[in-house]
Amino acid sequence: MTIRTILVDDEPLAIQGLELRLAAHEDVEIIDKCMNGREAIRSIKTNKPDLVFLDIQMPGFDGFSVVQGLMEVEPPLFVFVTAYSDHAIRAFEAQAVDYLMKPVEEARLADTLDRVRQRLTEKRGSAEIEKLKEVLAEVAPEAVDQMAGEPAGEVAANRFEKLINIKDRGQIFRVDVDTIERIDAAGDYMCIYTGDNTLILRETMKDLEKRLDPRRFQRVHRSTIVNLDLVKQVKPHTNGECFLVLDSGAQVKVSRSYRDVVARFVH
Repeated sequence: MTIRTILVDDEPLAIQGLELRLAAHEDVEIIDKCMNGREAIRSIKTNKPDLVFLDIQMPGFDGFSVVQGLMEVEPPLFVFVTAYSDHAIRAFEAQAVDYLMKPVEEARLADTLDRVRQRLTEKRGSAEIEKLKEVLAEVAPEAVDQMAGEPAGEVAANRFEKLINIKDRGQIFRVDVDTIERIDAAGDYMCIYTGDNTLILRETMKDLEKRLDPRRFQRVHRSTIVNLDLVKQVKPHTNGECFLVLDSGAQVKVSRSYRDVVARFVH
């Protein structure tokens, strides 16, 4: 798997240094180098790279402006590179794969590329499934209907988040989704419970659901999502409702409208 990569920085020495470090990684192919944000936007739209190493502070269009300028196209993966640590929170809010400080350390770069490879494998696996469905739709439409009603195995599971970046109280927490016990909605804010911690995420319930594997995370109430792997008991209640008892001891009410959904997973 070749990682088609573009480097963006207004400092030639910074590009040269990063290029030298990337040379140690045989699967990274540098297809273009850009000196400013406007060049970067044109190159990304033309070359459609897999990955972009993007400086944040540049004259004119900064790194965040580049990301915003690509909203109408499918964006590549971004790794922000900067000399200033105070941009880290905005970088993760922009869904960057990682945030590297200059000068870039070789070990840190290797970790970042491992994360990039994982994300690209997940992305390409999802694309292959969609292509297969398109072909089947022409030659065997009944097979598409069957696929729609069945899990797509490990490849489908890879589409969903394994780590979620949460900015809370001025810090960034990288939360393993396996540790998330339940999620409660409060308007456009989500309360994420991990058993030993509670974090606040600014995101809608609908958008967050798209990031979580529905075979494990199910909505059991209009404003509650539960990790079904952490349910240890089901307690019947009146009016067709019930309570789920979680590993932490917390109890979550399941409303009647979601009872059938939970019943497919909890036995």
